[in-house]
Amino acid sequence: MIERQRISSGAKWESIVGYSRAVKVGDRIYVTGTTALAGDGEMVGIGDAYQQAQQCLRNIESALQQLGAGLEHVVRTRMYVTDISRWEEYGRAHGEVFREIMPATAMVEVKALIDPRMLIEIEADAEI
Repeated sequence: MIERQRISSGAKWESIVGYSRAVKVGDRIYVTGTTALAGDGEMVGIGDAYQQAQQCLRNIESALQQLGAGLEHVVRTRMYVTDISRWEEYGRAHGEVFREIMPATAMVEVKALIDPRMLIEIEADAEI
């Protein structure tokens, strides 16, 4: 049986919905939809798509590091955004992190996220 490791972000929604910040199975890590909440639970970059995307990526990096990986191990990201017309702002933050790594990715507009102040949520898959 393959070992399964899980880490928590401490977000209030984890216990309600029943999910983990990230799950590592074998050499694969799956990072759940990650938003722009700081470690203290406060929203970063209210109204600022670029800052929110940056914070999402910092949170993803932190989750990966807790499971022995880094951003260089990311093979796929998925960005869920509430306003696709701001794609360049989200994309700039993503590109600053992944320009050399070049994971497969998608950016999809959604009607809303769990908190109306959230403009973006990013998922990531990594392989060590």
